[in-house]
Amino acid sequence: MKKIAVVTATRAEYGILTPLIRAINDDPELELELIVTGTHLSEKHGYTKKFIEADGFPIACEIPILEKGNTPFDISVTMANAIRGSAERFREERPDMVIILGDRTEMLGIASAAMNERIPIAHLHGGEVTQGAVDDCVRHALSKMSYLHFTSTEVYRKRVIQLGEAPERVFFVGALSTENILKAPLIGETQIRAEAGITADMPYAVVTFHPVTLEAGSAKEQTLALCRAMEQRSEYFYLITMANSDAGGDTVNGVFAQFADAHENVRLVASLGMTRYLSAVKYAQFVLGNSSSGIVEAPVLGTPTVNIGDRQRGRLMADTIINCKPDTESIVSAIDSAENTQHVPTLMYGDGETSGKIVSVIKEWLMNGKIDLKKKFYDIGV
Repeated sequence: MKKIAVVTATRAEYGILTPLIRAINDDPELELELIVTGTHLSEKHGYTKKFIEADGFPIACEIPILEKGNTPFDISVTMANAIRGSAERFREERPDMVIILGDRTEMLGIASAAMNERIPIAHLHGGEVTQGAVDDCVRHALSKMSYLHFTSTEVYRKRVIQLGEAPERVFFVGALSTENILKAPLIGETQIRAEAGITADMPYAVVTFHPVTLEAGSAKEQTLALCRAMEQRSEYFYLITMANSDAGGDTVNGVFAQFADAHENVRLVASLGMTRYLSAVKYAQFVLGNSSSGIVEAPVLGTPTVNIGDRQRGRLMADTIINCKPDTESIVSAIDSAENTQHVPTLMYGDGETSGKIVSVIKEWLMNGKIDLKKKFYDIGV
């Protein structure tokens, strides 16, 4: 039996990983080691460990890493805490493989500890581009630290190979979030309105806005511009989910908290959990903000997205996504366009069978002794 460590540090990440966690947990030849860290253990961010416990997955280890603030210094210390905490865990309980997702800075700490312990890393969602955020270079760094790669599109698979990773170790499997949407039972509109506190007789939008980490000092003004746009379009109810723990996240959440307190058609929540979030997006008139969920998940549900600013710039985008600048006039104009966009589902991130494909590849490489950490750089012929 092979022990697979899956690391989750945020609510959104756990929601995406859920079908893979379940597939590993249910496989008789694999042992799940679920490592919970980051904002899952933070009261300020909704203590989302409770969603993992409610799903019944066994948590092998909790690693507290968050500093109190989210300045660049605090984030650097959080990364250092992630290295120390995960290094101690891997020294005591060594898994056969570590699975990490995406582009979070704390994952650099986890990956560094795994690398130093010579534990092979499987990376999900490599090859993607987000030019407006530090996540971009973090994601590519994680790709170079990893051994197996599971990408959401063939375009992204080719980009990971362009980074020098051998083609036989890079697999286009689609996005786990597509599998979540196609297979997870979602909540009906009446119920999700009641559970999320959305006014019954109003059309609504789901809002998620994060700081653009490569635009220092812009978080407050851009969030205020978004609030002014929502104020102008007051015929909608706005369900806002809090920003993550990136630099500037507290600033964004502070502006949203004041806005929600002053407007009856606004509700700010720390976290909805995967099922309620996807259900809310399904029945929304549009998604508003700059989260990757508006790029990856919303199109699968057919819900239009107003994508603000450069945070997601560079990603492949469906026709239901309207891009705009981070100023009030542009956001209002984009909302006008979203109102006239048909709700047509787009399946550009796989067929909903992602978790099975990942487990199959991991077992093939682990069970057959195919892993050799002395990676050769794969040169593309000029």
